[in-house]
Amino acid sequence: MAELDTSSGGGKKGSGKVRSKKASTKVDLTAMVDLAFLLITFFMLTTSLSKPIAMDIAKPDKDVKDENRLELRASQTMTILLGKNNKVAWYMGEAGKSQPNIEGYGDIRKSILANKKKVADMNNNDPKKTLVVVIKPTSGASYENFVNIMDELNITKITAAPAIDDENITDAEKDFMKKNGIL
Repeated sequence: MAELDTSSGGGKKGSGKVRSKKASTKVDLTAMVDLAFLLITFFMLTTSLSKPIAMDIAKPDKDVKDENRLELRASQTMTILLGKNNKVAWYMGEAGKSQPNIEGYGDIRKSILANKKKVADMNNNDPKKTLVVVIKPTSGASYENFVNIMDELNITKITAAPAIDDENITDAEKDFMKKNGIL
């Protein structure tokens, strides 16, 4: 049982003055402690913690005969090559027809947003014709690089599920990355 003693604890002896003895007051704090633990338990059990959210990822099928394949327009497609040293190379359109740009992860968000706006303007803000991103991780990229680029796509609100293609990196893409030291 918890209690609170509020007595003064005495005074000087032999002072010659006679004082009446005060009755000590005791407050029982057991009910207060029980109530506090009940409230803590209630709020712990009723609070919902943040639930993990999974992001949709599209990976190309190995079956080339599939008739339901989605055809991508080159004008809507941004390809991001993940390289070593926390660098990315990206280009719009088809491989080999446009020169890739090399950036760090701090700058890629601006490029994604600029390309997203450019594609939206080209297609009169049609929600069916948005920027499609193809991510091609290379052997020099780390898992952290992949997570960072997925976070950037989530932050920039890319509505189409990103396509991950780590098997079909063209020779032109490899040569460009080797020449610039990021493969």
